[in-house]
Amino acid sequence: MRLLNLCALVLLVLAAAYVYEIKFESTLRAERVAKMRGDVQRERDVIAALRAEWTTLENPVRVQGLARRHLRLRPAEATQYDALDRLTERPLSIVQPPPTDALTTIEDLNPVTGSVPALLGQR
Repeated sequence: MRLLNLCALVLLVLAAAYVYEIKFESTLRAERVAKMRGDVQRERDVIAALRAEWTTLENPVRVQGLARRHLRLRPAEATQYDALDRLTERPLSIVQPPPTDALTTIEDLNPVTGSVPALLGQR
């Protein structure tokens, strides 16, 4: 009977230690989750601040003021425009497609990219 009581006591101690370990791990994970939530909230606040700054920077009134201050542009005048019939004629250039079929493979095209040196004698 004493052996049975001793075994039951040992099992109770082991069970209590296991429950304590589970509680400790869950506390650590809860703290980690709380820290991550804080980090996420801080990142959201930073993103919101950056979006507000971006909205301020891309304001058309601000951009127009900067363009007037730093660029030497003038509005277009009516004398700068010309009639289309006074444009010079350009010859019509027609580009013929290469004489290959639609099932051309990449190896057949032999692309030169510059990222890999071409090997002599290989295609």
